[in-house]
Amino acid sequence: MLVFDSLETGPIMTNCYIVGDSESHLAAVVDPGGHAGAIESCLTRHKLTCKWIINTHAHFDHVGGNRDLKKKTGAEILIHPAEAEWLTALGVQARMFGLSAENSPAADRTIDEGDVIQVGKLKLTVRHTPGHSPGSISLVIEGEKRILVGDLVFAGSVGRTDLPGGSFETLVASVKKKIFTHPDDTRLYPGHGPATSVGEERRHNPFLSGNEP
Repeated sequence: MLVFDSLETGPIMTNCYIVGDSESHLAAVVDPGGHAGAIESCLTRHKLTCKWIINTHAHFDHVGGNRDLKKKTGAEILIHPAEAEWLTALGVQARMFGLSAENSPAADRTIDEGDVIQVGKLKLTVRHTPGHSPGSISLVIEGEKRILVGDLVFAGSVGRTDLPGGSFETLVASVKKKIFTHPDDTRLYPGHGPATSVGEERRHNPFLSGNEP
């Protein structure tokens, strides 16, 4: 059975998601922005063991907790190959926002379109959804009508595309081809702000409405 929880982490309150299997007690932590102790407490509360740390992309606010969480859990760090090298250059990113960031450990392995991460009986399918950044991914929780979309799309908005490697046209194409092909009642869990749904964003998102898949 799916165990699903979230908490806001790091300097700009990034949504960190816990995806676990209640039978095997295995879990993946997606986008630990910081506050590794709080994430560990959440895992303990659900009686889960973190085996994978998955980054939807390598912006500092989504990976700031990688180092501490890996120290606490020994979990593997997974990220798209296009951004694997960014993990060890987080300070440059953070300075753009007047903040500081400690580099993440290097990725243990990279993941790309169509890869499946098996969390107990749960399957997380990787979709490469660039636009916000070149290596952005979304994670489809198979059979659950839930997709973790990183900073691809938010409730009523989309991720910024003015950072290195960003492209608005590419972002819209990613949403149309990889997200809007799912049923309207599929829940979308973004990197910031509240959850939304495919149907809500298809009909009402000013950046995306009217764009048919």
